[in-house]
Amino acid sequence: MESKESSLETSTPNVSPSTAASNAYAIGLTQFQGFWIPSSRVPTSSIISFQKYFQALDDDIIVASKPKAGTTWLKALVFTIVNRHSYTLSNTPLNSANPHQLIPFFEIKLYRENSNPDLSKIPSPRFMDDWPVEDCFEMFCRGEEGYGPFWDHVLGYWNMSLEKPSNVFFLRYEELKEDPVAQTKRLAEFLGFPFSIEEEKTGVVNQIVDFCSFNNLKDLEVNKTGKMAETILPNNKLFFRSGKVGDYVNYLTPTAVERFNNILEEKLSGSGLTFK
Repeated sequence: MESKESSLETSTPNVSPSTAASNAYAIGLTQFQGFWIPSSRVPTSSIISFQKYFQALDDDIIVASKPKAGTTWLKALVFTIVNRHSYTLSNTPLNSANPHQLIPFFEIKLYRENSNPDLSKIPSPRFMDDWPVEDCFEMFCRGEEGYGPFWDHVLGYWNMSLEKPSNVFFLRYEELKEDPVAQTKRLAEFLGFPFSIEEEKTGVVNQIVDFCSFNNLKDLEVNKTGKMAETILPNNKLFFRSGKVGDYVNYLTPTAVERFNNILEEKLSGSGLTFK
């Protein structure tokens, strides 16, 4: 394997479509409707079925997040906010179930096995083998990654959040880390379950933030030793990595980081969307 310095600092290579496709297909990606889909876990047929049959209701709540972008944390917050009048933090199902069991993977579990599923029932994905970080970085810079290109993925939701702010709530991981209390209050307001003045005075918001924090969720027994059948990861503990902003500096060289920032700045130019 090449060193980080030699393999990541080079400029984006001129890769032919066939070469790019072979690299992507090697890790189970299929290009569909402009995006790279991990088709071994999310068959294109399930996407077509979803697009054809799914009818959203006014009170539906859908968490849309790329993998390893705070999805587990966000699901825990959403579940706790919505169900806080039904459970206390001492008896919430989150004490005995992983957030992904309580808010299932929508496109994977519901539409994978059935083109027109009964949404009251649920089946799921498989864990993708590790891939060298150097190769992942090169592919990421070309937009070849699960549900990518990243910039097209986020721009779709960003633009829709500007167009229909009452229907789409756009939240950056960095914002949630920087001020979890304020962002949790914004999230609750959007979901239609705002915190009352009394709840704020008695510390309910802070209690929910503390309970759903990375450290607390990671230390729950269900997330230390638990497993979910036919899930995307074999053990619940693998859903919890570092919970830090900027951890990429431990894996990428400064030149690689600068290169990706330049790509992102170009792709998001004029949109008003920025990332720290």
